[in-house]
Amino acid sequence: MTTVVNDTGVGPLLRGWREQRRLSQLELALRADSSARHISFVETGRSRPSEEMVLRLAEHLEVPVRERNALLLAAGYAPRYAESPLDAPRLETLRAGIEQLLRGYEPYPALVVDGSYTVVAANRGIGLLLDGLPEHLLTPPLNAMRITLHPEGLAPRIRNLPEWRGHLLHQMERQIGLARSESLRALYAEVTAYPPPPGADADDGAGAPGPEEVYPYFALPLRIEHDGRVLSFVSSISTFNTPLDVTVAELAIETFLPADPATVAYLQSLPPLSD
Repeated sequence: MTTVVNDTGVGPLLRGWREQRRLSQLELALRADSSARHISFVETGRSRPSEEMVLRLAEHLEVPVRERNALLLAAGYAPRYAESPLDAPRLETLRAGIEQLLRGYEPYPALVVDGSYTVVAANRGIGLLLDGLPEHLLTPPLNAMRITLHPEGLAPRIRNLPEWRGHLLHQMERQIGLARSESLRALYAEVTAYPPPPGADADDGAGAPGPEEVYPYFALPLRIEHDGRVLSFVSSISTFNTPLDVTVAELAIETFLPADPATVAYLQSLPPLSD
C-alpha cells in the first residue's frame, strides 16, 4: 500500500476527499472552524493552507493516516506520520501486547490484519478453524478475505455463506470508500469473482439453520462446520485510538465470540490448544 503523490497540489486532493465524503465547502468549513471562502481558495490553489489546516481538514474529512502524509507532501510539508515495519524495535511493546491479547482470548478465535486483510498475527483458535485447508491458501502471507471466500477455503464450510459473504463484501466496500488503496480494490475484484463452492447455491437459502439449530442470535453469526458440528460466532473489530504511525493505523483486531451455548460448551471441552 504505497502512497503516491501526484502533481496536482493539495487543493484538488482535498476537494476530492471532500466530494467523496459528500460535504459542501460550507459544511467542511463549519466543522473545521474556517470559512467557505477559505476552503474554496485552498481547493483552487489561491491560498496555501498551513500545516495545521491540512491536518485539521484531513481529520474532519476522515482521511486515512497514510493519505494525510500525501496531503502534507502535496502542500509542501514533511510527512507527519512514520511508517514502521511491524517488527521494528519501536513497536516491540505493541507486538507483545497483541500476542498477549490473542493468547488470552483462546480457545476463542482472534486475529490481526492489516489494511489489505493480510494476517499479521493469529491465535490457535483461528488455527482450529483453518485445519484441513489446502496448502496454497495457508502459504504466507495469509489473507483473511481470500481464505474465507475462496471455494477451496472456508466458504464450503460456512452454513450461511450468502449472508456472511454479503457482510464481508460490504465491509470491504466501506473500507474502499474510506481509503484509496489499489491493493484493496484488486483484492475486492478477486474475491467477488470467486465461483460458489461445489454444491452451494447462493440463491436457494441453503444457509438457513435447520429447526434444531435455531437460536436467537443478537448479531449476524458466522455459522461454520467443524469436525461434524456447526459452530456459531459473532465478530468484533477493534482499531487503535488516534494512531501516530501508518502501520498501526491500518491494523485491525478481529475477535470471534461464541454466539450460542453449544459453541461455548464445545470450545470449553477441548483439550488445551497446542502450538
